[in-house]
Amino acid sequence: MSESQKISPAQVVERILDMMAAIPESAQGLPPEAKTAAFWQEALNRNERTRRVLAVLQELPAFTNLAPKPGDAAGWQKVLEKDFAGPSVARPKTATVILQHILNVGKERPPVKTGSYWRDRFGPDELIQRVRPVESDEYIPNPHRGTATFQRFQGDDTFAAWTTSDTHGPLSFAPDAPVRDNVKYIPRTTVAYCRWPWRWLEPTKGTFRWDLIEQALKTAHNRGQTLQVRFQPYTMRVSYATDPCPAKRHPPEVSVNMPDWYWDTGAAWTSQGVYATNEPDSNDPRYVKHFGDFIRAFARRFDGHADLESIDMAYAGFWGECGGNSTPATAKKLVDIYLKSFKKTQLLSMHGTAGCKYAARITKGTPKHVGWRHDCIGDLGKAYGYHVPPELSWNSTYDDIPPGIAKHGIQDAWQQAPVTMESCGNVATWFMEDYDLDTIVREGYRYHTSIFMPKNVFFPSAFLPKLIEFDKRIGYRFALRQLVMPLQSARGKKIKLAFFIDNVACAPIYRRYALALRFRQGERSKVVRLKADIRKWMPGHTCFEENIIVPRGLAKGEAKVDLVIVDKNDQPRVWFAIKDKTSDGWHPLTSMDVV
Repeated sequence: MSESQKISPAQVVERILDMMAAIPESAQGLPPEAKTAAFWQEALNRNERTRRVLAVLQELPAFTNLAPKPGDAAGWQKVLEKDFAGPSVARPKTATVILQHILNVGKERPPVKTGSYWRDRFGPDELIQRVRPVESDEYIPNPHRGTATFQRFQGDDTFAAWTTSDTHGPLSFAPDAPVRDNVKYIPRTTVAYCRWPWRWLEPTKGTFRWDLIEQALKTAHNRGQTLQVRFQPYTMRVSYATDPCPAKRHPPEVSVNMPDWYWDTGAAWTSQGVYATNEPDSNDPRYVKHFGDFIRAFARRFDGHADLESIDMAYAGFWGECGGNSTPATAKKLVDIYLKSFKKTQLLSMHGTAGCKYAARITKGTPKHVGWRHDCIGDLGKAYGYHVPPELSWNSTYDDIPPGIAKHGIQDAWQQAPVTMESCGNVATWFMEDYDLDTIVREGYRYHTSIFMPKNVFFPSAFLPKLIEFDKRIGYRFALRQLVMPLQSARGKKIKLAFFIDNVACAPIYRRYALALRFRQGERSKVVRLKADIRKWMPGHTCFEENIIVPRGLAKGEAKVDLVIVDKNDQPRVWFAIKDKTSDGWHPLTSMDVV
């Protein structure tokens, strides 16, 4: 007989009867009818639990590959003795255990206590209760995490094709439009991402288009989002032959879309540009001064804005992405301006730049936690035309992101500040290039991604389900496995709570909201904020105990107990993976008697 082979239910009964005959001691105390096949057929089909026991017996080694021949009493004794110290104890024990387990499992369980009062389910001598909510797999509209819209807001149309523009940040807004689901994209998102070129935001020196930022923040807020922002030094090549520059002096022929007024400051350019001839010389003191002035002005206006999610520390080069022609010394000066200007809003450094390495070093061990972003997740580069096999060509997934994390000392940055990953290309181009989505998702988790920005290009249907699941598991996602608390307490008394939290996603939350319980009696309620620092709930299990005081304003009798994570105004801000919610956004958990 193959070790994986199962025997039939009828053969199981045959083995039981043969075992009983070989080891009579095992049947002591059983009714006479236990010697019949009908008795065991009924016992093994009494309920779902006995049927599961039957399934085990169908594969039990003693009944299958180790089973002795029928009638072989010595063989049964040998099979059931050999794992124990001696036959005097072991021979009847193993056989008896098998038979008694079948009969015990078949016994009816005592009915669950019911009654007209919630406390009736527990015995009168019980002191504590264990609360174990059922985990939900639904999308949770939690802030500061998940998939972001790009140059768009929740419910706006995606780009029509797979082409996008970093240059064309939104210039018009509809903040009061009805909120709707996204189509062919993650249906709901709580983060928007927008970026504009410096030229658009400061068209003349000291004159700023703050209306663009304010409208974007308002629109994001009304759509249930916070806004990530990048202001980019320049974003496209320009030809002064076809697009005349009004500045009195400017680079010849082809340059980039810097603010026109910038050239009249006497600023230098270099003919050794990375993406275009005659790019600005980012090491010119005039560049540091004027772009630095813009950074400072933006921070004075918007630092700490409640709807501003983060600012990219884009300091030089095309899109501000790779630092352009700036030296490490210049990078240091510009990063210092960001660090000194933004005291409240989260900053993200640009992976792969000297500024990223400097920011990681200068802020290590300080309260100024800087996150990072990379603008090319998903590059599995099949670069045809190189003199190597396409599948062995350079790509960001292997040659850039992991080495850069190590080189710049940001391996552990995710523990205290967020990671944003922008798609290389977009999901539609991933599909057309036949990229391995499972590999991309796997690496996204390993980077401890909090926000994924795939440029608002539609998701082909073949990739959408996996990316919806990816969206659920990036950032944080808290499941409450268990809360242990008293069944009753007096008002004003200290009680102990024991929490078992499971962060089933890949990063913590980085905002200091508060875990809170609410004791509710009719229209009256009392909120108790806990001291636990939710920012320390890393992926995996967190268990902690905390004492609270039962609110004195409660009346005698039942108080319903709700839970959620609240903002500074005690309003629900972060939800657990629990489906049940009250109409005002709390998770109803249990009750407690106030005595």
